[in-house]
Amino acid sequence: ILLTLNPHTDMKALLCAAAGLFFALTSCGQNSKPAATASPAGANNSRVLVTYFSATGTTRQAATDLAEAMGASLVEIKPATPYTDADLDWRDSSSRSSVEMHDRSSRPAIADTIADIADYDVIFIGYPNWWNTAPTIINTFIESHNLEGKTVIPFMTSGGSGIENSEHDMQTAYPSINWKKGRLLNSYTRQSLDEWRSQLGL
Repeated sequence: ILLTLNPHTDMKALLCAAAGLFFALTSCGQNSKPAATASPAGANNSRVLVTYFSATGTTRQAATDLAEAMGASLVEIKPATPYTDADLDWRDSSSRSSVEMHDRSSRPAIADTIADIADYDVIFIGYPNWWNTAPTIINTFIESHNLEGKTVIPFMTSGGSGIENSEHDMQTAYPSINWKKGRLLNSYTRQSLDEWRSQLGL
C-alpha cells in the first residue's frame, strides 16, 4: 500500500493513519488463520459412534467419557416411555424392567432411530447390567438399525457381573455383526480409555 505524503501533512495525523493501517492489516491476518485443530487425543473420528442406554445416569457418564476419548459422536438410546424408579425395581417381579427381562422377546420402543447410522463404521453400544445381560431395549436398537458388517463394540456398567454373558447373548442373536471384544466400564481412567483407543486403531 502506497502512502503519498504532503509536505504540509500534520505529523500527528500521519501517525494516526499509520496506526489505522497496522490494525487493519493485523485484523485481516487473524481472519485468514485456519481454525484450530484438536489435539491427537481428542481428534474427531467422524466414522465412530458411541451410543448408549442409561436408566440412572451411570452408563451415560461412562459413554460421555468414552466418546470424548475416542473422538466419537455420542447418541443416547432413549426409551419412548422413560423408566421410573418403580419401573427399575428389580425386587418387584411385576415391575416394568422385571417383566421385560423375563420375556426375552420383549422389545421396548425407542424414541428415535439414528438416521445417519450408515455413515458410521465403528459403533460402541453401552448399557447397564440387567439380569446378567443387556436390557432388551438394546435388542430394539440393534433391530431398528442396519448394523450388518459394521464393527460393533459393547461396553457395560455393572454392580457386580461381568460383560461376557451379554456379549455372548448378542453375538448369538446377531451373528452378521462384526463384534469386537467389549469392556466393563465400572472404573476407568482417561489413560485406560486412550490405551483402548490405541489398541482398536482408532
